[in-house]
Amino acid sequence: MPVEEIVGALDELVKAGKVRHIAASNITPERLQASLDFSDREGLARYVAIQPHYNLVSRDTYEGELRDVAERNGLAALPYFALAAGFLTGKYRPGTTVDSPRAGRAAGYLASERGQKVLTALDEVAQAHDASVATVALAWLAAQPTVAAPIASARNLEQLPDLLAVAELALTDAEIEQLTQASA
Repeated sequence: MPVEEIVGALDELVKAGKVRHIAASNITPERLQASLDFSDREGLARYVAIQPHYNLVSRDTYEGELRDVAERNGLAALPYFALAAGFLTGKYRPGTTVDSPRAGRAAGYLASERGQKVLTALDEVAQAHDASVATVALAWLAAQPTVAAPIASARNLEQLPDLLAVAELALTDAEIEQLTQASA
């Protein structure tokens, strides 16, 4: 569908008061920029945020051209899969079995050298802050350029404190760099 039709329809929703702002998810950098250019040229509602797949083990899904478009245009990012199907909670480790529908996807991360490096770095930073691995993974994501808030879900109440604790955890520049290097 042409961006003109999509942006036009979204603009009508804003003008009708049905939505305040519009955002895009899973959009290519080219399509995002074309949508923003059309909105600006025609004086229509423009995207204020994007929702990319982005986390410590899936960085190439956002970093690069898509993030560049977001930065240039002042868009906020609200990354989904912030904990990589639970892998970045630290519960998936060599020799452990986790009964979860996400276990297959998480096992893929665990099998990679990069996944192991990320877990090691997360463990070190988490220990330094007496925080959970999940909290540290979310804090790294929240510290990235354009990220307004990572999206993470809890399957039960016991998981909720680790997700909420990200609001209180400030990583040092050295810790952010350590995690960034481990996930490169």
